[in-house]
Amino acid sequence: MSYISGARSLPDEQVRIASTKMDGIGPKKAIQLRYRLGISGNIKMNELTKYQIDQIEQMIAQGHVVHWELKGENEDIERLISISRYHGIRHQDGSPLRGQRAHTNARTARKQIRE
Repeated sequence: MSYISGARSLPDEQVRIASTKMDGIGPKKAIQLRYRLGISGNIKMNELTKYQIDQIEQMIAQGHVVHWELKGENEDIERLISISRYHGIRHQDGSPLRGQRAHTNARTARKQIRE
């Protein structure tokens, strides 16, 4: 079992499937990553060399927003809520944030609040 960018990957999984387990990398980015590195489509994680794993980690670090960066966005919202900023209160209530009309629109958000 190996870890790439904080995500655990099983040794018998294909590289394409194992890389989608990382937060921020979906199927399309996983295929692009595999093609850039010249890795075959059917290769499994336990067949990769240490050099190939290092290349995958470098490629992910260069051009993709992954795991820890995505988690930071959630912390920003929690910080806004904790200091009672207007934006945070709107997040907490589930109301529209960016000045949209809330009297007749945003029905799904208001319905969730009522229930």
